[in-house]
Amino acid sequence: MRIAILGATSQIAKDLVLSFASQCQHELMLYARRPEAVMQWLADVGLDGRYAIANFATFCMGEHFDAIMNFVGVGNPAQAAAMGASIFDVTLQYDELALGYLRQHPDCRYIFLSSGAAYGANFDAPVDVNSKAVVPINNLQPQDWYGVAKLHAECRHRSLAPLPIVDIRVFNYFSHTQDLDARFLITDILRAIRDKTVLKTSSDNIVRDFIHPSDFYQLVVAILNAPPINAVVDAYSKAPIDKATLLVAMQENFGLRYEFVETGAGVNATGGKLSYYSLNRVAADFGYKPKYSAIESIYSVLELLSIGK
Repeated sequence: MRIAILGATSQIAKDLVLSFASQCQHELMLYARRPEAVMQWLADVGLDGRYAIANFATFCMGEHFDAIMNFVGVGNPAQAAAMGASIFDVTLQYDELALGYLRQHPDCRYIFLSSGAAYGANFDAPVDVNSKAVVPINNLQPQDWYGVAKLHAECRHRSLAPLPIVDIRVFNYFSHTQDLDARFLITDILRAIRDKTVLKTSSDNIVRDFIHPSDFYQLVVAILNAPPINAVVDAYSKAPIDKATLLVAMQENFGLRYEFVETGAGVNATGGKLSYYSLNRVAADFGYKPKYSAIESIYSVLELLSIGK
């Protein structure tokens, strides 16, 4: 299978490329706004010359693809906040690039990286297959723009029902390649362990679900191997974890020191989410069966990074 990867500089895309390189022989074409960064990364991970690299200006020029995967976007809350409303234009621009190819080659599969943020701001409880997107249409705030951009893309994809498009909503993803300077709760925890500092965090007992890279790869392969379909799936691990349990586990096993403060120091670029995970198991219809729970994903990362040793 010949696969185009759009946005090859993203963390999750690079992890997927590593999985493809070790698990199968699919031919990949890596597209990026900074091809030189992809070239350097391939050299750094021992894949120099393994895959073709190009900028977006050359996309679709006489190339044949069996599948396109679109990872263009932002990878952490600080980036989302910095992009502001331009996230709409960026999302639409590269989505249309892929859709233009599909209109000419309707047998080509398209996997779009969406987000749990597409559900909107209602995460007082986990979402499920019956959940509705909640958008404050009369009072849109900057933290809504990322999720609305993803929701807009998903609606566009469902309107193209004859085309084989699958959107994967990722809620929380974590790997050893994670930028530890990113402003997520888990990276704040890892920095505190690594630097032997005290984590200052709110007492809100949020719940998160961290997807392991190998489980994400398994989900992608399951979709590529399934009969063509126009659908959306939520990514999930074997089990999520709440903040209180996570903090205690990090304290007991890795020496984390933490204290609760009234206002957290995190970046709230996509809105507050108490239970940011999904009980929607449509992905199982593709044969997806995660091997890792959220805490197991975190433990594997800590082991690879030798943090807390």
